[in-house]
Amino acid sequence: MNPEMKAPSVWLITDNKPGHKNQLKGLGNRLRVLSGASIHWINSEDYPTPLWRALLKVAPAMAPSLPPPALIIAAGSGTHRLLLALRRYRKARTVVLMKPAFPLFWVDAAIIPAHDKAKPSRSTLITEGVVNAITPMARLTSKPEALVLTGGPSPHFNWDDDAVFSQISDLIARYPEWRWTISDSRRTPAAFSARLDELHSPRVTVIHHKNTHDSWLNHQLAASRAVWVTPDSVSMVCEAATSGVPTGLLDLPPQSGSRVANGVNRLAKLGIIAHWSAHSSIMNEQLERHTQLWEADRAARWLISKFLKSSGSAKKESSH
Repeated sequence: MNPEMKAPSVWLITDNKPGHKNQLKGLGNRLRVLSGASIHWINSEDYPTPLWRALLKVAPAMAPSLPPPALIIAAGSGTHRLLLALRRYRKARTVVLMKPAFPLFWVDAAIIPAHDKAKPSRSTLITEGVVNAITPMARLTSKPEALVLTGGPSPHFNWDDDAVFSQISDLIARYPEWRWTISDSRRTPAAFSARLDELHSPRVTVIHHKNTHDSWLNHQLAASRAVWVTPDSVSMVCEAATSGVPTGLLDLPPQSGSRVANGVNRLAKLGIIAHWSAHSSIMNEQLERHTQLWEADRAARWLISKFLKSSGSAKKESSH
């Protein structure tokens, strides 16, 4: 970056929902690394925005400590009114993550996962899965350590305690030389979390999500040579796949017509993840890595090329 050029400021508008915040974090991190951007978080609840402001592009009074933004990026429907109200704010460019309910031409750019069925255009980037904050591993551990991440009931898959428990038990029995770490999540039914505790043994560790920290998943993925995920959380699936650790899906029947379920299946067809029926391909030593997935990096480079070139060019950096 030319030292005479001031680093761009990027505002990230969040509704504080974990999935939406994770998308913003991943994109913001890559914008910071690649362009030197300063990142500023804005809680949409701090700026209640009536509909008329959103429609007429009339910004509310923003905190004076915030620097003028080059980009304003929002994720989650609860952030959309504020984003739309800021469309004329100091000539900033506005970006929405995921497919919004409003017309896409109301903002300068959109970053939308393929399962949302948006049409690609000069102002729309279509991603494989959702942007997330995981960084791909440069190399995999050689130790036989496996991670299992379980979700819970969702609108996209028919959750079945018995089926998921049976598959996890089967994996542990099939691969006795492996050590296993199993974690639940916020949506996991309490009764199922209690059943997971039954699996605890010298080679099986069960950790409940309440006992994890913000960096736990990053650290655990780095220590794993295989990861199994229930397909109900597209965020969890994409985080595992982005890490570069061979990722398998535990089998749950999809809800008919679910776009999210179709999106998860699309990742399997692309060879990024594997279905339960191909469990040996995940557990056996892999000489070749699967197709690389790092959509936060690709999205950041796309935004830089469109909007931030005048503030400074992207730093030269390898994909890893």
